[in-house]
Amino acid sequence: MNVGRTDLSFRQNNFDLIRIGAATQVLLVHSLRHLQLDFPGWNSLLSYFPGVPVFFGISGYLISASLERSPTWQHYCRNRLLRIFPGLWGLLLTTGLVLWWLHPAQLFTFEGGLWFISQGFGLIYTPAFLADFGFGSYNGSIWTIPIELQFYTLLPIGYQLISKTNHKRGNWQLVGWWLFFVVFAMGKALYRPGATIFNESTFEKLLRYTFMPHIYLFLTGVVAQRWKLHRWQWIRGKGLYWLAFTSLFWTVWGTTTLGPIVQSILLVLSSISLAYTVPTLADRLLKGNDISYGVYMYHGLLLNVLVTMNLLHQGAYLWVVFVGSYVAGYLSWRLVEKPFLRWKSVNRSAQRANSAMLYEQTPPGR
Repeated sequence: MNVGRTDLSFRQNNFDLIRIGAATQVLLVHSLRHLQLDFPGWNSLLSYFPGVPVFFGISGYLISASLERSPTWQHYCRNRLLRIFPGLWGLLLTTGLVLWWLHPAQLFTFEGGLWFISQGFGLIYTPAFLADFGFGSYNGSIWTIPIELQFYTLLPIGYQLISKTNHKRGNWQLVGWWLFFVVFAMGKALYRPGATIFNESTFEKLLRYTFMPHIYLFLTGVVAQRWKLHRWQWIRGKGLYWLAFTSLFWTVWGTTTLGPIVQSILLVLSSISLAYTVPTLADRLLKGNDISYGVYMYHGLLLNVLVTMNLLHQGAYLWVVFVGSYVAGYLSWRLVEKPFLRWKSVNRSAQRANSAMLYEQTPPGR
């Protein structure tokens, strides 16, 4: 593995703030649907900036940099596990308490125990005995966690398949893989236009839970990081222009068959550009508190509580989910995620001892 030189222009960014925006978009879309609220006029704007593509793209950008700076594969794996699982386990503990309160049936059976343990390993699914809890999925937002774990596993393998002696050649090989998966995503869209999660076949549902339909977004971030887009003049400081162009594209072509794929790629590039537009903004506003993961995870659980209690059709309940998710996200960050992330600190002596460079002048990740 490689430890790249420090690049402050890379490290100082607004990704924490952008992830909160993405999590809030997902929260609002899910809340309006599951609380059965009348869609307000601003609802259409939410479709312009879907949160999940942003998460996948930013993940590829930052995790590839993290891999490149890690002195060993073990270090990389440890950091990834520390980022995902403590927060997930905190959510599962909270979920168990909620189910014990509202839906205890079968929770303490063998099937319930097996389900609970499997969730702790990131094998997210809703068992039959929870099909009538809330809106039918015990937490519909965390389906992305198995996808992220697949990305984390495949990335080191992919790096072994590209050139280690010629950085430029390796970059072009990554572009080739990116194009392959973009074509795959487009072929899938053209094969059955108009397919959604509400009318998909069993095969399409299984495919959705694999990396295949989504990895082009992750690779968009990887390629952007490898080509150091944060230094490019037409990216750095141009976030509002990219956002305007992405919005214009969605207005004109968003409802076409291939429009959402292209728009998602543009949205990833817009997110990277925004991250390096007034790049100190996130630090000034958030003071280092990265609550996006908790907001994203807990809003689904809060929605299920409200739906189970039949608290629907009133705008006040949207505020309950909004405020509750932000409070839960903050508590998750302060009490669970941040304490575990302290273990991610890089062993400096191991870095100095590891003089072999995988790639030259690679910027550090997070």
